[in-house]
Amino acid sequence: MNFDDTPQEAEFRATARAWIGANAPRQYEEELRKSSLGRTQLKNANILEVAKAWQKKKADAGWACLHWPKEYGGRGSSPIERVIWQQEEGPFGKLSHMFIIGHGMCGPTMMAFAREEHKRKYLPPLASGEKVWCQLFSEPAGGSDVAGLRTRAEKDGDDWVINGQKIWTSGAHYSDYGILLTRTDPTVPKHKGLTMFFLDMKSPGVEVRPIKQASGASDFNEVYFTNVRIPDHQRLGEVGDGWNVSLTTLMNERMSIGAGVSTGFPELFEYCSSLMLVDGPAIEDRAVRSKLANWAVKASGLRYTSMRAISALSKGERPGPENSIGKLVAGSMIQDVATYALDLQGAAGVVSGPEDAELAGRFQAMLLRAPGTRVEGGTDEIMRNIIAERVLGLPGDIRVDKDVPFNKIPTKGRN
Repeated sequence: MNFDDTPQEAEFRATARAWIGANAPRQYEEELRKSSLGRTQLKNANILEVAKAWQKKKADAGWACLHWPKEYGGRGSSPIERVIWQQEEGPFGKLSHMFIIGHGMCGPTMMAFAREEHKRKYLPPLASGEKVWCQLFSEPAGGSDVAGLRTRAEKDGDDWVINGQKIWTSGAHYSDYGILLTRTDPTVPKHKGLTMFFLDMKSPGVEVRPIKQASGASDFNEVYFTNVRIPDHQRLGEVGDGWNVSLTTLMNERMSIGAGVSTGFPELFEYCSSLMLVDGPAIEDRAVRSKLANWAVKASGLRYTSMRAISALSKGERPGPENSIGKLVAGSMIQDVATYALDLQGAAGVVSGPEDAELAGRFQAMLLRAPGTRVEGGTDEIMRNIIAERVLGLPGDIRVDKDVPFNKIPTKGRN
């Protein structure tokens, strides 16, 4: 690995740093710096509006979606320049999380499969944050089996009529558009009868119902489709080839999520540095220090694994499975870190001052949000299968329904 910038990279970094220093919304910097997984919010401002304003300013100056082609709203930069930008953007990069699905998943899928006129129409406002996109894949009966979906699309003239339900759709309640995976042929094996579309989320027949989470937030949604009409020209890929199209989305989803998962370790270290236990400062307790040391090693391993991917990008190579590893390790780690932090608090969990509440409350938010991180973008089990099959070369899971027509697969209540 090489941790040094090339002369060209150093020049790009200096330019990016100067622009961010002159244009970033500094009034929100401290709040964004203190925010953590499960609790990114602003006290006196709507975070979506702030995020859109920052994204639009970046787009107007040519700093939005750096790796996208210029004609689609990007800068045409190299992958390593994108990484450098993310490093320099620092806490303001948390505002970009509002667009992670559109920029990291929907955009690449549109670029790969949409008609040229659609790319030029829809991608620039997506890059600039003026339009927000969501991903409509998961369903109540499907679990982690994306190909087990039951939302139907039936051809009617030049349109497709959609009926069904999606669930756990992040950001659907404030999204303008979405990409939608449907079943168009139930008489063939489940992976072969799927077709992908994109649609306007304000279309007649689309109903979005936010899901109240344990934390009190409502980031996820149920989405119902009742006789929703989508023109055939909004189809992505061929009829029946939706699974191959979805692989582009899923690959980018895991890269986007895996590269950005928090571990909670910096927050825990900061907390232990100020927390007083019965016998003295937590940071001086041998058991606490042992725990911190173990997590420090894990956090360091994740950081250097990420550096491996950055080095590959710098050389123009394609990164390996680093992001699957990152998501698998970081997802469980943040849950363990948050649980331990709450154990340390004990009776101190009944906080008595605003400073204590702000610091300690991070871990409550982390713990309540952590299970979602371990599910979204592929469960821990799916990540392990990817690593086992594609990295270690182990035999794949036995899939007994692989070649069975979808309408012949036994389900509950069916003989």
